[in-house]
Amino acid sequence: MGEKKQKFLTVAPFQCAWQKELRFREAGRGCVAFEAFANNDVTVVFREHVGSQHYHYRRDNSPNYTVVLGSHRNRRLRIEVDGKTVVDVAGVGLCCSSAFQSYWISIYDGLISIGKGRYPFRNLVFQWLDTNPNCSVQYVGLSSWDKHVGYRNVNVLPLTQNHIVLWKHRDYDELGGDNDEADDLEGGCNSLEEWGLKNFLESWELSDILFVIGKEKPVPAHKVILSISGNFHSNSSDDDDVIHLPGVAYSILHALLQYIYTGQTQVSESQLGPLRDLSLQFKVLPLVKQCEDIIERFKLNKKLFGSGKKVEISHPSLRPQRCTVFPSGLPINVNKLKHLLSTGDYSDVDIYIDGYGHVSRSHRVILSLWSAPFTKMFTNGMRESSASEICLKDVSPEAFTAMLEFMYSGELDIKDAKDLEGLLLLLLLADQFGVIPLRQECCKTLLESLSEDSVCSILQAISSVPSFKLIEETCERKFSMHFDYCTTASTDFVLLDEATFRNILQHPDLTVTSEERVLDAILLWCLQAQETCGWEVVDELLKASTLELFFGERLQSINELLPYVRFPLVPLPLLQKLGKSNLCSQFPVFEQLVMDAINYSKCGIGSSADDKNVRFQHRRSSFKELQYICDGDKNGVIYFAGTSYGEHQWVNPVLAKKITVIASSPASRYTDPKALVSRLYQGTSFAGPRIEGGQKCAWWMVDIGQDHQLMCNYYTVRQDGSTAYMRYWALQGSLDGKSWTNLKVHENDQAICKPGQFASWPVHGPTALLPFRFFRVILTGPTTGDPNPWNLCICFLELYGYFR
Repeated sequence: MGEKKQKFLTVAPFQCAWQKELRFREAGRGCVAFEAFANNDVTVVFREHVGSQHYHYRRDNSPNYTVVLGSHRNRRLRIEVDGKTVVDVAGVGLCCSSAFQSYWISIYDGLISIGKGRYPFRNLVFQWLDTNPNCSVQYVGLSSWDKHVGYRNVNVLPLTQNHIVLWKHRDYDELGGDNDEADDLEGGCNSLEEWGLKNFLESWELSDILFVIGKEKPVPAHKVILSISGNFHSNSSDDDDVIHLPGVAYSILHALLQYIYTGQTQVSESQLGPLRDLSLQFKVLPLVKQCEDIIERFKLNKKLFGSGKKVEISHPSLRPQRCTVFPSGLPINVNKLKHLLSTGDYSDVDIYIDGYGHVSRSHRVILSLWSAPFTKMFTNGMRESSASEICLKDVSPEAFTAMLEFMYSGELDIKDAKDLEGLLLLLLLADQFGVIPLRQECCKTLLESLSEDSVCSILQAISSVPSFKLIEETCERKFSMHFDYCTTASTDFVLLDEATFRNILQHPDLTVTSEERVLDAILLWCLQAQETCGWEVVDELLKASTLELFFGERLQSINELLPYVRFPLVPLPLLQKLGKSNLCSQFPVFEQLVMDAINYSKCGIGSSADDKNVRFQHRRSSFKELQYICDGDKNGVIYFAGTSYGEHQWVNPVLAKKITVIASSPASRYTDPKALVSRLYQGTSFAGPRIEGGQKCAWWMVDIGQDHQLMCNYYTVRQDGSTAYMRYWALQGSLDGKSWTNLKVHENDQAICKPGQFASWPVHGPTALLPFRFFRVILTGPTTGDPNPWNLCICFLELYGYFR
């Protein structure tokens, strides 16, 4: 739970309390949860460093975020950035002078989320995204305005990568959308909180057993609930569905059933003994123990319970959770419940799936506890209400089985966390049947495992489901921030619908190395391509086809999507090349955009009026361009690492431990890792051969560091003083140092032909847009002019491209 501050703290007007332990574990990312007592203006400040005790946020010039809860006499919510108000909304009165209130505020790369309640990431009240985020804020200050504010139970919590999206949906999304037939089960978060097993207490709905007490009316119950709470058996040999209790008062039976169905009950002191005896008869052991403990305490101190007041008995919940549907907080044996699912004992409905067959012998009351659609199905008086069998259509058997297991255990058991397809099917099924806690668990698991490789699959599955809006927005942001990778590693993105793809193209967090990549992605999406390629390939293919045949049903979309390319930011030589293309001659919209951009680039036409137009604003880029200029220059990533990434004078990056160099053969005077990046000429420098996969090879490998990646588009090597020239080799990249991707393959390359010679090559194609941590030059065939043709004799290596 992070650092916790239990001490009560009062902050005087215009002051701020700082504690060094109240800090985020990771700069720019964290959550503070606290209780506050105030008339108004609960003020929380987030800064890079601890401020003074007399600090007031309006007088501090250092970068900060300030959140004011209950501003303007508890009528508004305000957020300030560096003293300037960026959010000022009415109707969000969060403070209260009558009692301490619980709040939480989280920050994740500029996304500020504010909520009420004891549990962070629930009950979201407001959310705001800073388009120019301050990712350095780390310390939390507790402040006030013109009234004293009391704070207590301050917790600073860490945030994992995807928690900030608040996978527990907003209140109005809890049950997903409007429904003209919505009843109390579907009315929102509050009604969901009230729904649970208590709704079936002494209810005739779905009951299958009766208690008979003397001449009083029979009391209905449910066999499956009783069987997992104790040991209930009929005392009548004629009827297994009736339990006779001639000597038991209704109030005692009611207290027992109330305890089973709700986890709590109330009785007078005189009823404790009879309740204990009845509980012991039916082996409801938790209630037996609690009654005995209360009786013992009463004997020791008869004033312990007020005169004439009821004694409250509550089952201790060992697994607190937000939704009290089942089984949290109830005196039941979950293992027994799971056993009933496997055996089918006391089941009252057989479930079949169309096209598959029988999947389960289940219990109507258990399914109804979790699912409003099942409740309607079993209680609406239609055929399903009385039928012993139901058949479901368009349902995955595996997903339905997983949902049943959740209903009978309250826990999501993911057998294979990498089974994205299965998890998505389960998420959609949970949404279809309204199993809200399962939907939340699936959302949480999906977001925690969200990656660049999975984002397209998730978007395809959920983009048409309104109740998954927050997940969709998170995936779109993930895609936007890794646009190069998501549009080049595979063509899965062409399966996205137009609205989703459009949202990505205009997302404020779109991070891309060049506008040419945006153009390539739009053309591939409109073409519904099965392989990645650049616009030049598309332009060439267009020669042999018509626009209608080439783009098909997405022909109209291309005219609407092309304006999202910021052509004025494209280099003039590329614009001129585009102006002569088939695309330009066949697409009037394309031609107009390119011509306008050329005029802008040459003459600056429109520049005075276009400062605020997004088409003229550079996008975010998480990569630094390290461009090849000439052989042996100082522009590559290895030299950049030697300068501590531009901070200091150059030092051999191996000695500075910024990068690691490894050879295929053991280190020696001629196989010196630091020599490969020393920039000093070495007469003899080689990596010796080894056997990999049954093949002989030799290689030099460079690890640019755990926190760094490079999209390599050029590289340079230098021959040592020998005549062992490479002819067959490859430049490869890897994320883990185990699985390798060919970036540039050389077959009988005659470029190197003398000792000490530099040689450089560009890296083309989709692989030039894939980020890697590890790179190696590997011999794939023998060298020439050397007694040992498998020595890789190079004394210098440099890599270029987009680095982060």
